[in-house]
Amino acid sequence: MEKTLNRIHPVSDPEATYFLQVSWEKDLGTGFGVTLTDGHCAWTGTVSETEISREAADMEMNKEKYVEELKKALIAGGESTGKYNFAIS
Repeated sequence: MEKTLNRIHPVSDPEATYFLQVSWEKDLGTGFGVTLTDGHCAWTGTVSETEISREAADMEMNKEKYVEELKKALIAGGESTGKYNFAIS
């Protein structure tokens, strides 16, 4: 299993710091797990391959392109700083 951990500062609360961990088996396109923490509380979830395919279709993107965008937003770390915004709700 592969994992990444990135620090994020959501646009909804720029003074806050959160840590986002993403874990996956083969690649993000087959589904992945997420853990988000602010240091006090933690939230976990999973995203299935079916949900990824549905979201790609809703955005009118092919699945491979959508997965590439997920990689950039969720696991690229410093390489994509400033390119993606996160909002916590």
